[in-house]
Amino acid sequence: MFKDELLQDFEYERRFFCEEFPEKLRTSSQPAFHVQSYYLVSEGYNIRVRVSSSQFFYEMTEDMNLDHILDSNSFRFDNAYLTVKCPVVGGSRYEAEREIDANVGVELILRGGSRIVKNRYSVWIKSDGWVIDVFGGSNQGLIIAECERKAPVIDLEIPEFCAAEVTDDYRFTNDNLSRKPFHTFKQEYLEELDRSDRRFSNQFGQNRYLTDL
Repeated sequence: MFKDELLQDFEYERRFFCEEFPEKLRTSSQPAFHVQSYYLVSEGYNIRVRVSSSQFFYEMTEDMNLDHILDSNSFRFDNAYLTVKCPVVGGSRYEAEREIDANVGVELILRGGSRIVKNRYSVWIKSDGWVIDVFGGSNQGLIIAECERKAPVIDLEIPEFCAAEVTDDYRFTNDNLSRKPFHTFKQEYLEELDRSDRRFSNQFGQNRYLTDL
């Protein structure tokens, strides 16, 4: 039983940098508002505290006052999770996640760690469930799409709004973005894309590209 529980803690995903988020998908679901804080971040290992709400929508801006949002008496988060994470290797990652009291999660984030904030949209594209994260604060303007399965994500149908794969690019992990925001390497990365002749990994079976949603 214990071994089976450990296996369930492994996640399989592929992640993509997006230059846009189609309005058709943006308006098809109500996003969940996430604030996340990272602790003991080192070489891909970290502890994350996440609080989220599906009842409130925040427009992502560069100057969001997270302390005010977290400490506001008029705002309530639906849930909170404490997660232990290991480095991403070949599209898989050990993530042991446990639910905690939302008020405790808020207090932990207020007291430390490095933060990110985002709206997360959940959508179905063909036969796969995707989440699209639209970031705010110091990562304003960054959009990351992620497809997760219960087994390795192979032979994926990649929608055309995904500009390049970042599955194993540590720069785009949330824990790294909490300390080294996108704006600190944005120009360098866009120049890399301009020079690249292969934007998607070939280690996950056959890639297929969707030109319609």
